[in-house]
Amino acid sequence: MQSKFLECEAELGVELSELDLGSSLSQEEIKVIRNLWLKRGVAVFPNQELSHEDLENFSLLFGKFGDDPYLSSLKDRPNIVEVKRSANEKATPFGGSWHSDWSFQVQPPSATFLHSKVIPPVGGDTLFANTQKAYEDLDDETKNKIKDLTVIHSAELPYADDGFYATETEERSMKILPSKKAKEIQSHPLVKIHPETNKECLFINPVYTSYIESMSKEDSFLLLSFLYEHMTQEKYIYRHKWSEDMLVMWDNRTVIHQAEGGYDGHDRLLHRITIS
Repeated sequence: MQSKFLECEAELGVELSELDLGSSLSQEEIKVIRNLWLKRGVAVFPNQELSHEDLENFSLLFGKFGDDPYLSSLKDRPNIVEVKRSANEKATPFGGSWHSDWSFQVQPPSATFLHSKVIPPVGGDTLFANTQKAYEDLDDETKNKIKDLTVIHSAELPYADDGFYATETEERSMKILPSKKAKEIQSHPLVKIHPETNKECLFINPVYTSYIESMSKEDSFLLLSFLYEHMTQEKYIYRHKWSEDMLVMWDNRTVIHQAEGGYDGHDRLLHRITIS
């Protein structure tokens, strides 16, 4: 196994090559992969021709399958979601706003795995932002202001029965499952301590974070807007460019991400697994 940190001001990303993730890995190899992933937030594995079973088996080395409540999975693989967009599709790219996967859950996913199958020749980058580094760079006054705050998360905005996906007019190749249940709320600390690294991270995102408890709506909006602008500065972002048969895994506890478009007229297909 060879590893190299990706050149990135955000201090995100490690590429791990000369590995066959479809074969058995030693405990030492798994330990090295996990440590590098925790250190860099995003791990990239190029040249991986993985079957569904291979993808599941590798993902399970890092925990149990998570719950993907509002996305339809493959019929024979309930833990694999197809992230796809057809060449003639007019709907916006899925995941096109900054978010941390399923942060509205009681126990949000620790990891997300995305394996590329069909990659267009242009566009389709995924952006990752380092929420740990963004927190570290805040001034002491802001850190003291936010250290004990809790925030409300909800899937209402995208996935409620009257949310974005339920009311969009363009047809979508991905099957979204809107529900009234998406209006349920869950509180989390605004500043979370990573359970494995013990480092503090901003645990908020524009898609699922509704408001800050104990604040007026106006004050909550202003503070969240300030933090979003801060944490999505270019210096905190790693831009990932895809190639086919590439596996990327990221740590939802220390990064937020968003998908870019720019590939109209081309098919795009990836397979996704979340780990609880």
